[in-house]
Amino acid sequence: MQEDKFTYSHTHREVSMAAIVLYPTTGMGHLISMVELGKLILTHHPSFTVNILLPTAPYATGSTAQYISAVSTTNPSIIFHHLPPVSLPLDPASYSCVEALTFDLIRLNNPNVHTAIQSISQTSTVHALILDFFCNAALDVATELDVPAYFFLTSGASFLALFCHFPTIDRSTNKNFKDLETTVNLPYLPPIPLSHMPEPMLEKDTTEYAGFIDCSVGLSKSTGIIVNTFSTLEPKAVKALADGVCNPDGPTPPVFCIGPLIVTNRQIGNEGDDKVLGSECLTWLDKQPSQSIVFLCFGSLGLLSKEQLREIAIGLEKSGQRFLWVVRNPPSEDKKQRFLTQPDPDLNSLFSDGFLDRTKERGLVVKRWAPQVAVLNHEAVGGFVTHCGWNSVLESVCAGIPMVAWPLYAEQKFNKALLVEELKLALPMNESETGFVSATEVEKRVRELMESEEGNSLRERVTAKRNEAMKAMEEGGSSRVALAKLVEQWK
Repeated sequence: MQEDKFTYSHTHREVSMAAIVLYPTTGMGHLISMVELGKLILTHHPSFTVNILLPTAPYATGSTAQYISAVSTTNPSIIFHHLPPVSLPLDPASYSCVEALTFDLIRLNNPNVHTAIQSISQTSTVHALILDFFCNAALDVATELDVPAYFFLTSGASFLALFCHFPTIDRSTNKNFKDLETTVNLPYLPPIPLSHMPEPMLEKDTTEYAGFIDCSVGLSKSTGIIVNTFSTLEPKAVKALADGVCNPDGPTPPVFCIGPLIVTNRQIGNEGDDKVLGSECLTWLDKQPSQSIVFLCFGSLGLLSKEQLREIAIGLEKSGQRFLWVVRNPPSEDKKQRFLTQPDPDLNSLFSDGFLDRTKERGLVVKRWAPQVAVLNHEAVGGFVTHCGWNSVLESVCAGIPMVAWPLYAEQKFNKALLVEELKLALPMNESETGFVSATEVEKRVRELMESEEGNSLRERVTAKRNEAMKAMEEGGSSRVALAKLVEQWK
């Protein structure tokens, strides 16, 4: 495994390699996205080396060692650099949210990032520093070292367009967004209530809100923005970004839509029985009729209460549909537990009313994880109930699977509006004012997705977008052209 443990030599060696430095924030999801970007660059432009800087998390994020080892073995041009630990001003459990902690962690890591890039520069010419959205503070390092800085946004172009407008929205009111019924109406986006913005952006006088404002302003200071989407998926937003109309305060840097970038062979690395779980899912799917299964999965952070899980169970049972459902433990009420790896759920305890026995002929409930890309691309799967995380959206589009949109956190409420109202690739899962979804609503939407004419129309539109996605990634396709233009800037 290639890793730099930061034992520095001050010997000046001949600079010969062309290097790109990628800087994700902590967490497996952010790391995997950056690795996939690195792989994409190397596939089409193998003359580069890709260096990935890994900040040390001050809390348990799950081991990444096995994943990093596997990537290093199969991709020798990807080199991982572990940044030294930093001391946070607060205990991790004392932060109001993960985002506030992350902004502090990234800011305090700037000296380490500076040292790391200087070390890499001893043997290579660093052509670009590509920052995770949350790593805005490292723009200062790029400026100090005179290295062009880019952002990599794992959300879509539409959310980027909204986010570029964020400082303008901020100036329009002194009130907290969570207290407003005001709707943001921009011609290139679906209408979105301010109360549906990501949770860390709902209250103004917070560290996390200030951090997001800084990130929005930082976008305009970068050399370019790389987005995991393709131009015909979100044509209005892509055009608005190209025309520079999303940021009234100044110019928008060039935007490079290089997606869909999805993980086709996902090695999680911190959960030893993933292969067994994956095999169980796929073996079970092999026995099911074509396009008969609705797949329910809410991401690694999508935790639902025990009451909500039981309501889903009732709805699924009443729907009569075949299903594959990934269940995680309900969230802990202890804030200190939020950074710890959750144990497997006790399914017999969660569903003590006999649900598992009654539905065993047509449903499979799996604990914690399933090989999502493989499941979505299986012949037996015909629909996807999703939390609307952008990676999951792209995976569903690339598999040609229509969705039911059930957002839980981050920018997912916005993604729901985009999928339902603008792109018409999903049905909405409607919730109460408290955010609870009834069994009746689950039953209705699952049936509608799998049995109705509207469900069939969604399926046709998603299939068309899948074909467009494939064309975008082909030689001469829009995403390949965008990647070539990006790399041309580095040369």
